[in-house]
Amino acid sequence: MFSLKNLVKLAVALCFLVILALSILYMGMRSELPSVESLKDLKWQTPMQIYSQDRKLISQFGEKKRIPLTLQQMPKQLINAILATEDDRFYQHFGVDPIGVGRAIIGKLLGQNKGGASTITMQVARNFFLSREVTYTRKIREVFLAFHIEYLLSKDEILALYMNKIELGHRSFGFGAAAQVYYGKDVNDLTLAQIAVLAGLPKAPSTLNPIRSPERAQSRRTVVLQRMLVSGYITQQQYDIANNAPMTGKKHGAEIELDAPYIAEMAHQMMLDKYGKEEAYTGGYKVYLSTPSHLQQAAQQAVINNLLDYDKRHGYRGPIRSIRQELREYYSSKKSSLTTDELNEAPIFEPITEQEIVETLSQVSTIQHLIPAIVTDVAEQNATIAIAADEFANIAWTGMSWAREYISDQKQGAAPKLANEILAVGDVIWVSKIDEGYQLNQLPQASAALVALSPDSGAIKAAVGGFSFKQSQFNRATQAKRQVGSNIKPFIYSAALENGYTLASLVNDAPINQWDKSSGIVWRPKNSPPEYNGPIRVKTALARSKNVVAVRLLRAVGLDGIINHLGSFGFIPDELPRNESLALGSASLTPTEVATGFATFANGGHLITPYLIERIEDSFGNLVFQAQPEYACDPCDFEYLPASPNVKGEGERLAPVDEQLITSTEDNIQESDASFLNSQQVDRLKPEIKQAPRVISAQNAFLITEGLNEAIWGADWSTSPGWQGTGFRGRKLKRRDIAGKTGTTNESKDAWFSGFSRRIVATSWIGFDDHSRNLGKTTFNRNLDKNQITGKEFGAKSAQPAWISFMRTALNDLPFEPFEPPENIVSVRIDKATGKLTTKTDRSSLFEYFQSGTVPEEYINQDESSVILDGEIEPEEEIF
Repeated sequence: MFSLKNLVKLAVALCFLVILALSILYMGMRSELPSVESLKDLKWQTPMQIYSQDRKLISQFGEKKRIPLTLQQMPKQLINAILATEDDRFYQHFGVDPIGVGRAIIGKLLGQNKGGASTITMQVARNFFLSREVTYTRKIREVFLAFHIEYLLSKDEILALYMNKIELGHRSFGFGAAAQVYYGKDVNDLTLAQIAVLAGLPKAPSTLNPIRSPERAQSRRTVVLQRMLVSGYITQQQYDIANNAPMTGKKHGAEIELDAPYIAEMAHQMMLDKYGKEEAYTGGYKVYLSTPSHLQQAAQQAVINNLLDYDKRHGYRGPIRSIRQELREYYSSKKSSLTTDELNEAPIFEPITEQEIVETLSQVSTIQHLIPAIVTDVAEQNATIAIAADEFANIAWTGMSWAREYISDQKQGAAPKLANEILAVGDVIWVSKIDEGYQLNQLPQASAALVALSPDSGAIKAAVGGFSFKQSQFNRATQAKRQVGSNIKPFIYSAALENGYTLASLVNDAPINQWDKSSGIVWRPKNSPPEYNGPIRVKTALARSKNVVAVRLLRAVGLDGIINHLGSFGFIPDELPRNESLALGSASLTPTEVATGFATFANGGHLITPYLIERIEDSFGNLVFQAQPEYACDPCDFEYLPASPNVKGEGERLAPVDEQLITSTEDNIQESDASFLNSQQVDRLKPEIKQAPRVISAQNAFLITEGLNEAIWGADWSTSPGWQGTGFRGRKLKRRDIAGKTGTTNESKDAWFSGFSRRIVATSWIGFDDHSRNLGKTTFNRNLDKNQITGKEFGAKSAQPAWISFMRTALNDLPFEPFEPPENIVSVRIDKATGKLTTKTDRSSLFEYFQSGTVPEEYINQDESSVILDGEIEPEEEIF
């Protein structure tokens, strides 16, 4: 028999042998064990998120969903649920739980599953450093790493690592992300029942989650709640309520607050260029754009509505397809309204079944607000449609009467009189919701773009690259180089002002016939409409978009001089055509390039650089990038900078000073303390204000702006009945502080409108991606097949409506701000017909602006003034 003394000696010997064995194992594995020092400076693999300027989530990039939280940001009940379920003695053990290990060993010997004895610390070791292979070697390494982690970090730090790292199914990592994925909530808004479901996921996230298996998730929830009850974390009443709660989990995506895929993709590509794919997708960056959500939404709606309106003007191209093709072909074969006899002869069709509705509509997805539907019945002047198997609606005549037959881009059929001229049972069509119900619609074939900038800083305030990103990811706002038509003329006229011309200078508006030896043909640039008024003032020629005047001004300045001048506005000289068609807009530019050029007139002569990303924060909210744009200011002191329409209803300085700049200073001044900063601290926080380069004089910019204001507001009914500027539709905005220019290319392949106020500039473009296709004409009949009217598509008709729609929202943020004349600008009264000085004060005269030293010196003779402009044709233009 062993004496007590011998038992003690044996126990000591066994302990020594265990310690020796562990020491030997540790020494053997030490070189293979990963360093846990990285846990002290951990960088979470979190997705990149793109936000609007007013902090609305636009998009998220990255496979892993993670929302890192501190332990203090997690609800106490969630922490308790994790402890009760995974490691109830977490705060008592040293990384390895002897009781848990003993229980596991006894269970193994008895053939019972008593758990794997893994503590939260051991799980952290495995999740960060080891694989999931089930071997004793891996388990021993896990133990050693747990000791290291416990030595290096506090218990709270270890628990926070675990709760942010653990995989919880559906690509969610950590409980912050899981709360969003399964319940669409912030983790602090979860109920106890929902907390228990999430706390049960670590055991088997792929099979215990409420999306894949609600029954298993519910059983696991009960286990979690029981352990919380036994551990004293909840009461019996709380247990009963949570255990009887219904299972509510379903898959949620990121809470996208602003659907703006074109600017999201622009920012996405910029981040890939800046950080590389791996870092961009896992660095947890929050990217804040310069784009306010309400301006982006206004731009998107403007482009969508304008394309739909253009498309409707050109007729209905028919259904997407038909599931009753014989009936569709019968109706299509009838070119006029069907008689009663013809209706009776129509093929008999089987009613549309519920299964057909489900199968057919599942194959067509919604695009923007265009919803797929199936026609189930057609009456005299209305139709019944199926939106879903159990949802039917009506299209009234007002919602389909627009649908003249599309014949070509140049021609449309007669106005329909009955619904069966348009629709047939079985037609799969697009519809859109309106106040009165639904209306017939179709997916536009034309494309469009709109971009808006701050002329003061270059901040992109809105950018839309097409009708739908789902339909086409090609961003026409930044990637589509299209001929600009008369949008080039302000830059040609600017060059002319630099070379001795004034707004009152007379240029001969007469046909040009020039023999081209190289081609053997005569070049005859034409006005559009083909009207010629003889001597005409430069300002009026710009407002009326006179083509031959632009050519004469190019000749006067010289081609090299014009190209050099255009280069000042950011246009690449080598990409500009080196011939006289340049004066008419044969150059190809993107909408962003055009808007940037026009911004120079709006801001008084400075070339700004467009930018989209305003700032970038890392996953911990630290500022890692702040845009430092060059400002159109002279002088450029901080207090000079004006307010900008950044957030609706708020004035915000253009200078990049915000809470992030304050909270990220080395003094760690809190955002709440910002208002108490003393003047010395504020001065230290002010960023350096960089001046955008001046490329034209303030006087030149102002005079061209006057001409572009005339393009919208100019009209002279006294000396020229009926004439007005090509952009006159802009008067709908009822703002005198705007200016702009239309543009239409040869054969109307591209239509433009660019315009601005003092604080925002926007360019609108419309055309077909197929460069061989033009915007065509709209033909329709008045008074029942009499007086056929043909309307050409051009800048003011096709592109300007989108600009007007957007600017209506943008200008709502901005007070009236007239274009103020700079120094060395004088105003004198001139004769309208000759541009000479006059003493008359009647309608034959007006006040005009001149740069000092360019004022006319000659006065008009009594009998010299005459009416030189007339005509009542609606202004339009084509480049040649």
